[in-house]
Amino acid sequence: MKKLLFIALTLLIVGCKQKEEKKSFEYAPSTGKTVEKATPAKEKASFEDIVDLENKGIGPVTSVEIKEAIDQDLAKKGENYFKINCMACHKTDRKFIGPALGDITAKRSPEWIMNMTMNTAQMVKKDPLAKGIYEEYDKAPMVTAPVSEENARAILEYLRSLNP
Repeated sequence: MKKLLFIALTLLIVGCKQKEEKKSFEYAPSTGKTVEKATPAKEKASFEDIVDLENKGIGPVTSVEIKEAIDQDLAKKGENYFKINCMACHKTDRKFIGPALGDITAKRSPEWIMNMTMNTAQMVKKDPLAKGIYEEYDKAPMVTAPVSEENARAILEYLRSLNP
């Protein structure tokens, strides 16, 4: 029995040391296309790190009026909504079940953020950035109750307040 356990552990350790190739996706902001390619796991770039402020995403929001100053009342409403509905999976300062969102406003357009909040299923199917993040998080779905445009705007203002 001990010999069998030793052999199993040895095979496990040897197997873990082999470099594994994983699928990754490359995003080209100019074309909006995602290309699948095989790369070693350690060289894989994260979709979270991509900055694309031109992509508005897929959904009802095509334009958002953003004032330079943060609307503190709206941000507070967004913070409350975020704590109740989003914080189980998202943190602002670190990855969790979903991506960290503290600097999302520096990487995504306001329209993209609101569309991702309100129209997650379609974004994950059709938007290359959302699809890439979904893949990186092992296809963990963003489960939400329907979010109104008003609440999505409040969440956006809260996220803006984190990265002024």
